[in-house]
Amino acid sequence: MAEQQGRVTLWGIEVFLAVAEEGAISAAAKRLGVSPSAISQQLTGLETALAAVLLDRSARPMRLTPAGAMFRRHAQTILNAEAEARADLAVADLSGLTTLRLGMIEDFDAEVTPSLLSALAGELKGCRFLLETGASHRLLDQLESRSLDIVVAADLDSDTADQGWREVHPLLAEPFLAITPKGRSHTDLPLIQYTARHVMGRQIAGHLARQNLRLAHRFELDSYHAILAMVAGGQGWTILTPLALHHAARFHGAIDVAPLPFEPLQRTLSLSAREGVLREMPRQIAGRLRGLIAAQIVAPAQAEWPWLGESLRVL
Repeated sequence: MAEQQGRVTLWGIEVFLAVAEEGAISAAAKRLGVSPSAISQQLTGLETALAAVLLDRSARPMRLTPAGAMFRRHAQTILNAEAEARADLAVADLSGLTTLRLGMIEDFDAEVTPSLLSALAGELKGCRFLLETGASHRLLDQLESRSLDIVVAADLDSDTADQGWREVHPLLAEPFLAITPKGRSHTDLPLIQYTARHVMGRQIAGHLARQNLRLAHRFELDSYHAILAMVAGGQGWTILTPLALHHAARFHGAIDVAPLPFEPLQRTLSLSAREGVLREMPRQIAGRLRGLIAAQIVAPAQAEWPWLGESLRVL
């Protein structure tokens, strides 16, 4: 009797795609939160079921075989269909959703993200929530690689070149501001820079370069709290946004906030999902987020700094 062929599973396909994208079993295991042996077992089972070798395990990084490259195209289609099927089974108010993998920038950690999750948890009694926080570019990469379902992040300069693979729902526009120690001018202080390793830091650095400004600086930090603590302590001035100020509100009494002393700069934040996969869900969640942002971010900031006007607004 011929040996019975194994079954192709959605989990096996997801594991295969993770290894194909990461180029290593260990990296795929870390991304999926399982052991390397579990990854290897799934790959072996998938190759047995398909009667084909999909990955060249001797290469570093691991490479797809011709059969693997061909199957990868089908694998993406299969997982897209599975995600769309889950969305179709969910009712319009999301009550049928069983798992939501959400990526959020850390700017919303203090109030918006907890409020959103609490509201969704009240509606989705049987849903499991998986939250990932981090830098905008990393979250968008995870959305593209299917590690996340929905992402809230700052828009990148390259967002117009996404080849239509994702839908984008704008949420917030906010200006960059000059923040100085209380009663001090920026003219006699060095700049404390937000790190250029993140999108916002690169936006600031690029804007300064376009203005032909070479400002003296000694510090480049990736923490709003650390930057604002140093500004409050008189060590320098900085360029940040109202969201950053909201994230570290305890320093407000020791700082002054003003428009940039040169050409203005702003950024936008949006909710993104893979185009058409989750149907109306991203739009519904974006609508809920706009309400939270208006109440928890925009209204308090405009009350404290009325001159912000429409430069800080929900989109």
